[in-house]
Amino acid sequence: MFNWIQQFADWLIYSVFDLTPETHLAKALNFFVYDSLKIWLLLFFMVLLMGIVNTYFPVERLKNYLARKKLFGLEYVFASFFGAITPFCSCSSVPLFIGFVQGGIPLSVTLAFLITSPLVNEVAIALFLGLFGLKTTIIYVFSGILLGSIGGWVLGKFNLEPLLTDWVKKLLESKQQHLQYTEETSSFKQRLPNITRDAWQIVKSVSPYVILGIAIGAVMHGYVPENFFEQYLAGSQWWTVPLAVILAVPMYANAAGIVPVIQVFVAKGIPLGTAIAFMMGTIGLSIPEATLLKKVMTTKLITIYFGVVTLFIVVSGFLFNLLL
Repeated sequence: MFNWIQQFADWLIYSVFDLTPETHLAKALNFFVYDSLKIWLLLFFMVLLMGIVNTYFPVERLKNYLARKKLFGLEYVFASFFGAITPFCSCSSVPLFIGFVQGGIPLSVTLAFLITSPLVNEVAIALFLGLFGLKTTIIYVFSGILLGSIGGWVLGKFNLEPLLTDWVKKLLESKQQHLQYTEETSSFKQRLPNITRDAWQIVKSVSPYVILGIAIGAVMHGYVPENFFEQYLAGSQWWTVPLAVILAVPMYANAAGIVPVIQVFVAKGIPLGTAIAFMMGTIGLSIPEATLLKKVMTTKLITIYFGVVTLFIVVSGFLFNLLL
């Protein structure tokens, strides 16, 4: 389906609008059309799926189980591993995050997924394996899952649930209404219209944030030159890793788009750990992602989330430079 969306975006921008693919405007518009349609579809189907799950699966019982049982951090590892096997970028992971919160999964566990999902996926693994070899790939995958697990655990110590937006709190308060599907109707066919209507309402309420976030990402994608970063990051000074992460935050790209760029960075003298820190900052922390998260998180929660993840990415960059 995503391939069809990409073909439609190519046809619309390059054939209908008759723009040259190499121009900044064409790249930005193509990115905007593709990611907008992809995220809208993903958001709708994910929220719809969570509505079905809420109808048939005792999510509240699972939530209570995770809250009561001492799993010694394994719940964060499970969430991070699930994030690693899902092929989503940071903005695509946000709809899943909304679905998990709607489903009643603990916020700290959901954040572990949100951290890892854009950082590690099968596309990035395949590209890393081909470009940097097995050792680097193993360290990259392990560090991504570890980053999500520890990050979720640390964020869980802050008691962040009160910092969710009122919109999310209303969703959680209305969960009991979803449970009425089981009591009021007896068949899936009868329940589906109500579930679909609720899913569409959520999509409509989030859409302005989706449009704004992807628009920012499209501008970054189409107009920021790559060599702007190379002149500041080549070298072994201690400040290059933090600087790489700071410079990466305004950017936006998925793993498939940024890994080949990282290969170019390394070929031009940027240390591998610094380059990977830049990559993690680009796909794991971005202004478009923060814009989308504004629908579900208060500014204070976004600041805490970005601060913790930034710190862990910087530490990972230093470790990569030591190990590789």
